[in-house]
Amino acid sequence: MKVAVVLFTRDLRVHDNPALAAAARAAERVVPLFVHDPSLSAGANRRGFLDECLTDLKASLRQRGADLVELRGDPVAESVRVAKAVGAEGIGVAADVSGYARDRERRLEEACAAERIALKTFAGVTIVPPGAVRPGGGGGHYKVFTPFWRAWQAHQWRDVEGAPRTLRLPDDLPASWFRDRPDAKDGGESAARKRLTRWLPNLSGYDDDHDAMAADRTSRISPFLHFGCLSPRDVAARVHDRPGAGPFLRQLCWRDFYHQVLFAFPDLRRKAYRASAEDRWRDESDALQAWREGHTGVPIVDAGMRQLLAEGWMHNRARLITASYLTKHLGVDWRAGGDHFFDLLLDGDVANNYGNWQWVAGTGNDTKPYRRFNPIRQAHRFDPAGDYVRRYVPELADIPGKAVHEPWNLPGPPRGYPAPLKL
Repeated sequence: MKVAVVLFTRDLRVHDNPALAAAARAAERVVPLFVHDPSLSAGANRRGFLDECLTDLKASLRQRGADLVELRGDPVAESVRVAKAVGAEGIGVAADVSGYARDRERRLEEACAAERIALKTFAGVTIVPPGAVRPGGGGGHYKVFTPFWRAWQAHQWRDVEGAPRTLRLPDDLPASWFRDRPDAKDGGESAARKRLTRWLPNLSGYDDDHDAMAADRTSRISPFLHFGCLSPRDVAARVHDRPGAGPFLRQLCWRDFYHQVLFAFPDLRRKAYRASAEDRWRDESDALQAWREGHTGVPIVDAGMRQLLAEGWMHNRARLITASYLTKHLGVDWRAGGDHFFDLLLDGDVANNYGNWQWVAGTGNDTKPYRRFNPIRQAHRFDPAGDYVRRYVPELADIPGKAVHEPWNLPGPPRGYPAPLKL
């Protein structure tokens, strides 16, 4: 093959990128392409992070003798247009699971067939491709995590692909296909790989430490996994034989689990996964707004929500607590909470965000749908000294120790901090 186009989507990396590696082996010239799709909406946090990821990808491609073509429009139309312009015989793209991604893949297949261009999709967004493991070896998908976890561990994982050493662009590509980019700061593959390397010594204590909210010893690689700056398969390979790997691999498996759920249930973002779940939600717009702003009067909830506002990220234990408080205590629809998280989170994607929200709300894959998290008990257990709360709720900064979790029991309420919501 003389020329191939690689359409980057959620695989913004050169290491263990199956589509890029295959193109580098099969074609003399490779055109790396990213298309900014105006039909996709993303919050400012994710847009900024995406720009940094693309900046780093461009630099990595240039180090290998190529560059990143960036266009704006419909990814299908632009991919085919580029392929025809450069005389490409094939297009490679990572397979994905959302309804949008699968529709894009279907339209791309039709457009390529019409132009006699070969299209090949590659696994790489997850460790185990959705549908690769099924209950009893038959149809359907895993609806409960634990049996999926067992099947996932037993499945033969694909080999990790190396990064191409060199790539060659076709000659005389239009200058308008390229854009100048500022230096990347926190986003991108280079930052992701450095972060993972620095964090790996913490793996041995992951099981004990990952729920300690104030310690903040989680890996924080989820935004990089979302954009594909890190390959989940490569991450699994790097941790697999290290002490403490099991609990961390289990978290990677949860990510795969929700991707296979979304693959089977494309309406995960808008419809209850369990059809029998009652529509019991209340219209509490004031309470919802107080929750969004971190002014519920429940310190551990407010700390989590303010971390989200400040950082575009939230500790996973805080995500469970704040989501349970909104749905199980305030009775507000999980979709409202999920949408707020999706707008602000750097790692917000449909599968994990809405899968977890439905799990907490009791409409999804939890085998105990009536489970609820008591925010005060959770606070005392996972933030026993109150340091996490004091970090994000400055009105309570002077309250010592665990008393910060129940300020309403103090002789006088803290100035400027609200009383707990009453419905």
